[in-house]
Amino acid sequence: MMEQISQAQAVPPNDSVTGDLRLHEFDSRVFRNTRRLRVWLPPRYDAPGNETRHYPVLYLNDGQNLFDRATAFAGVEWGADETADRLIRQEVIPPLIIVGIDNAQNARIKEYLPFRSFHPPILRPQGKRYPDFLMNEVIPFMCRRYRIASGPENTGLGGSSLGALISLYTVVERPGVFGHLLLESPSLFISHRRILKHSRLVRQWPGKIFLAIGTREAGREDKDKQVVEDVRELERSLRRARLDDRHLLVRIDEGATHNEAEWAKRFPEALSFLFGE
Repeated sequence: MMEQISQAQAVPPNDSVTGDLRLHEFDSRVFRNTRRLRVWLPPRYDAPGNETRHYPVLYLNDGQNLFDRATAFAGVEWGADETADRLIRQEVIPPLIIVGIDNAQNARIKEYLPFRSFHPPILRPQGKRYPDFLMNEVIPFMCRRYRIASGPENTGLGGSSLGALISLYTVVERPGVFGHLLLESPSLFISHRRILKHSRLVRQWPGKIFLAIGTREAGREDKDKQVVEDVRELERSLRRARLDDRHLLVRIDEGATHNEAEWAKRFPEALSFLFGE
């Protein structure tokens, strides 16, 4: 059995990272490759008196883009560390751990696509393995090394674009594991909107879902309208499953485009809704 490297590396101090961010080089048997896990710990995680405290956790795809502009796409990060730190100190949300799961770079699209696709052209997708990757590798790894609270009420998953698509696929395939779901600009068009067809049949969803899209994401008027309509169709499926406004928040962001800066702007509202009281 391939053994994951467990030694955490602290990120050297820099003005782009707030708080305690630790890096793990992580070997996956499922995908047969290595990536980083970026583990952000809440204030006072190591403080005396907190040794037995266990924390909710939010797993986010495309971990490179969350905390540090030096690793983020186009140098624009989500500011997930600053946002979480502020909301925790303001007591808007409880202290929680955020785990950024780095994508596999050149293999990113294959890993995030659960279905064969002609746009983009991926005929051997690996996304159907992603739930196993999370359930059997990432989550056990985290639970062995950090004080993670158990149960869906303490476990969240999310991402943006294709990272949102694979998050949606994962909660559809593994109901009851995640109680919080963050879907930013999900790529619902993949494989003739197959994920939307799957979603119509689902009756057990996470207890809280944040779903957002911009109105200028595709850069062409007809495609922009279709992208928004796809999100509306997903919303209708969620509403039919009896998710009311306490459990589902949908944002159609007028004029917003498809990039890290827009997802960063919406992250405070998303985190507050998903984990706030």
